Amino acid sequence: MLKTRQKILLARSLQLVVMAFRRAFRLGPVSNVSRKRLRWHLDLREGIDFSIWLLGSFEPKTVRCYSAIIKPGNTVLDIGANIGAHTMPIAKLVGENGRVIAFEPTDYAFFKLCKNVAANPTLAGRVKCLQTMLGDHLDGTTPSLYSSWPLAQENGLHAEHRGKLMSTHGASVTTLDSVLDALSVDRVDFIKADIDGFECQMLRGASRCLSRWHPVLVMELSPYVLEEQGDSVEELLRILVEHGYSIYALDGGTQISTDPKAIRRMIPTGAGINVLARALRAP
Repeated sequence: MLKTRQKILLARSLQLVVMAFRRAFRLGPVSNVSRKRLRWHLDLREGIDFSIWLLGSFEPKTVRCYSAIIKPGNTVLDIGANIGAHTMPIAKLVGENGRVIAFEPTDYAFFKLCKNVAANPTLAGRVKCLQTMLGDHLDGTTPSLYSSWPLAQENGLHAEHRGKLMSTHGASVTTLDSVLDALSVDRVDFIKADIDGFECQMLRGASRCLSRWHPVLVMELSPYVLEEQGDSVEELLRILVEHGYSIYALDGGTQISTDPKAIRRMIPTGAGINVLARALRAP
């Protein structure tokens, strides 16, 4: 299993070739492109942006997973939306009668998210963007968060995943249950969550949502980032099991052990995987 920093190094080597080619044609690092019938404003110096530019999507396996699950008319939450890498493909999947609520606390990524949503006017009406950090309290201060993965060498990057801390100026802090009540959401079908260790806090503030609707989850599973935020893989598993969930590989058929020791052996420090979580009982 490749660690995140190894993936970044691989992307960096490819990006150097691409940028040399672009410089030869007097093209800068910012590109406005169409990929898989979506319009994007991309900065090719950034890992997520470069992946979309090069591959057509970010985390293609994850996209394939939720593309087989999300149906027209669904209500989907994208928690940790960043630049909209998953928000926009999901907006296509939910159709005209569906709804996507995208949460991104950092002002850096939130600006880019809104710009990419606006670049796709036929989908923009289905997407609500909130500069909100979801936790287990109704208010509080927002710390700086990782939302930039520069492909160039920089000082101050995270030692393992090479992310860069960005300001959350202007962000609110609340629970997911409170947001859903305020928006009068009457059903949640699917949640994508990738929030760098804050998953437990978000899920503790989403108890009513999980208990009432049992949405399918696709989320990052990375023990070391959970521990960096004062939580643990044990706590994450406790919350999921308490609400009737089992976890699977993204193929949807391979069940993953809920033994924390087995998960730590499977996912070494510096690595993480996206997993599928389904409730054992129907809502």
